[in-house]
Amino acid sequence: MARYILLRSWRWIPSMLLVALIVWAMAFYGAGDPIRMMCQGEQAACTEEQIEAMRKAAGLDRPFYVLFGEYVWNVMRGDLGKSILTNRAVIDLVRRPALVSLKLGIIATIMMGLIGIPLGAVAALNHNRWLDRAIVVTALMLQAVPIYVIAPFLLIFLALGLGVKGVYGWDAAFLSTKAILPILVLTLTGLTGVLRLTRVLVLDVLSEDYIRTARAKGIPERVVLLRHILRPVLVPVITSLGQIMIGIVNGAIIVEQVFGVPGLGKKTIDFTTGMYGVDYPVLVTITLIGALLVMVSNLLVDVTYPVLDPRARGAMVGEEE
Repeated sequence: MARYILLRSWRWIPSMLLVALIVWAMAFYGAGDPIRMMCQGEQAACTEEQIEAMRKAAGLDRPFYVLFGEYVWNVMRGDLGKSILTNRAVIDLVRRPALVSLKLGIIATIMMGLIGIPLGAVAALNHNRWLDRAIVVTALMLQAVPIYVIAPFLLIFLALGLGVKGVYGWDAAFLSTKAILPILVLTLTGLTGVLRLTRVLVLDVLSEDYIRTARAKGIPERVVLLRHILRPVLVPVITSLGQIMIGIVNGAIIVEQVFGVPGLGKKTIDFTTGMYGVDYPVLVTITLIGALLVMVSNLLVDVTYPVLDPRARGAMVGEEE
């Protein structure tokens, strides 16, 4: 197992380099000069000579390949560089937002699994009955509401309609009442997919011969459900949860903006618009964190397979060889 994880980790290096190159090139050639963008609102204070002097001081007067090569060399030494516009260390700028977004993503993904898998199994076990229809219709209604609608609606409903206080903003505590609404909204965004996938897979397993045999032997229904039905279902469901978590952490920009959550999504907006302009090192670092999350999530899913399905251990051993 350790050798498998090490091999997979080494394969991340070319992918991370390619991602960094693409993002740096898009920011350098497409986003515009960050110094000039920062001065757009104060043209009287920023003459061309001053802009050029600021660009030279920030090192932006050098060619693209020199800037990118220097950034890669610094990253290899554990230095993510400094922000062009604030002159602060990039690691200091992204450390706390990364932990906040990761917290939201992990909790929301766990909630999806704890809610979506049981509901999907209940819907499948009551196939074509009123309970099945109620669960599926409710899930589809939630999926039809965009996140930019449901987030402010819940905020207004709780704050103005019910008079609940302390639902906006952020608290550094791991478990806080201010985290309930962001986690709830993020959970609802992927809950329908987990529920429907679980329902379809359970329906497929229920038609298998070994399920009828287990029931004919008099095995308790609880044991049949947990050991013979849910166990093969969990493998593709966990794969789905891994992909959903990636989307949650990387795409929670709207939720973080609506609820004032200082995560990576909000930090990305701050460093691509407004007074900050475009800050290459910060943007590339945020993108690399997202890419690393994708790779780690896929690795965790692969490592979980042998626990749920022993047949997957052979494939893992073959890849090591």
